[in-house]
Amino acid sequence: MLESHSKVCLEIPSLEEVKEELVKNPDMQNISHRIKDVFYVLENFRERREGSRSRQEYVSILELDLCACYSYNSFLIQKLKNLFPLSELQEFLEANEVPRPVTIRTNALKTRRKLLAQSLINQGANVDVLNWSSVGLVAYSSGSVPLGATLEYLAGHYILQGASSFLPVVALGPKENEKILDMCAAPGGKSTHIAALMKNTGVLFSNDFNKDRTKALIGNFHRMGITNSVITSLDGRRFSKMMPHFFDRVLVDAPCSGTGIISKDEHVKMSKEERDMKRCSHLQKELILSAIDSVDAFSATGGYICYSTCSILTEENEEVIQYALNKRNVKLVSTNLTIGREGFVNFREKRFHQSMKETRRIYPHLNNMDGFFVAKLKKTSNDIPKLNKTDGKVEKNSVKKAEIQNNKNNNVKNTKNKKVGESKIKEKLKKNKKIKTKKFAELKNKKTNEKKKKIFHAKNKNS
Repeated sequence: MLESHSKVCLEIPSLEEVKEELVKNPDMQNISHRIKDVFYVLENFRERREGSRSRQEYVSILELDLCACYSYNSFLIQKLKNLFPLSELQEFLEANEVPRPVTIRTNALKTRRKLLAQSLINQGANVDVLNWSSVGLVAYSSGSVPLGATLEYLAGHYILQGASSFLPVVALGPKENEKILDMCAAPGGKSTHIAALMKNTGVLFSNDFNKDRTKALIGNFHRMGITNSVITSLDGRRFSKMMPHFFDRVLVDAPCSGTGIISKDEHVKMSKEERDMKRCSHLQKELILSAIDSVDAFSATGGYICYSTCSILTEENEEVIQYALNKRNVKLVSTNLTIGREGFVNFREKRFHQSMKETRRIYPHLNNMDGFFVAKLKKTSNDIPKLNKTDGKVEKNSVKKAEIQNNKNNNVKNTKNKKVGESKIKEKLKKNKKIKTKKFAELKNKKTNEKKKKIFHAKNKNS
């Protein structure tokens, strides 16, 4: 009875009426109520839909209302709708409206987490430990002094850093006395974490393409006591040629669309389009290949590449990893992370390698952290494979042969089409000639008949 009663009471306007309302006089309260109603209908569409209205109409209304309510463009809403089930989509959107908790990472080179926590609590700060990290603290409130101005901060005992940014370094697993490259290092949170795990041994190359951002790197390194680093400002794509097979491990925290950190940067909601995703994806593919070529597969302790982004879109994550698997001798290995969902093996019409389950996806509404993607690759050989793998193992030669064969077939089709065209033209010319001859004969007959009539009339007059 309740089901049938709710079905009668729900009156959702048509798509045209919704469009008109959003243009003329959008009422946010009305829009939020309509979003709940549409979600309710789509949960059990057969039983709850109005008359013969299509599912597509309800989904279109939902997209328009979500764009209006949360200030997203239609492109990004459609991407998110494809990524999450409808029951989870609104949870993700709501999570992006709330700022993430402030987290700090203890600098193990100078202090211990327990001592740092006690010191901050004594100053009136409300802090708690991160269960899955040995160096992380969550700060719910600061004390009498802001967290970025305490004596402990100035002395380099900790750094303010998002919790999800701990994960790529944990996955990379740096060891002492290794040669490690952080390809996109600024402002230095991950690099200082790597140096702390290396205990200031070995060599850490911290690179960032933007020279202005390296100033933050230098400042953080001095403050936190990092002494094993070389700071560079180069295009990350150059390392494969400058230093091939040199590093034991490489971290690629690639530039991305930022769809996982919308709570920090609301500009993402309206600014991202298809061309932005393609541009980011292209750059990410170039960077990951450069990182792989910079790693030595025969390193005694390493041979690993960690790839991460603060994006949740498959174009910048699974598709980039699949591209690396196809182009280089690498395999996915476990990240050893205890949080996050597995990466996609199947996503809509796309199919990825089964080992994509080893990757990890972090979502704001599930982990109360910035959206993140982390993957760890193991390089198995320094040779670049001659195979161009797409769906399986397809050789470049076979691809070229297929192209040549297609060109031949096209040429044959073109010649056939030309012959058919010529024959049709000839037939038309013949028909035109026949028509002309008929018309000429008809004109001659008319003229002769007219002459005969004139002669006949002239004879009658004379008689």
